[in-house]
Amino acid sequence: MAFGIKREELNRWKKAVAAGEIAFLTHFWLDPRFPGITTVTKVGCSDLDRLADWCRANGLPPERIHNRPPFPHFDLIGPRQPEILKLEGQWEQLRRFNLL
Repeated sequence: MAFGIKREELNRWKKAVAAGEIAFLTHFWLDPRFPGITTVTKVGCSDLDRLADWCRANGLPPERIHNRPPFPHFDLIGPRQPEILKLEGQWEQLRRFNLL
């Protein structure tokens, strides 16, 4: 279950993904399969090669990309989430979701 984002944030993310940009969208998330995990960052890009390259550059498995047109994305969760958000300069998302 996803919550904690505004429609305008989601629309900005969708626009950036559709434009072939690497885009980040963090939201609260609860899933019983992942106890203790309360947030997920969707790292999206409509250019699958670019998204796969981004995954490899960050030591993430590109085979876990959710190829769901028109918004392919990688679900970034767990300890790598804040680490990568810091590297990407996503400070607002880090502060807002208490990931610092």
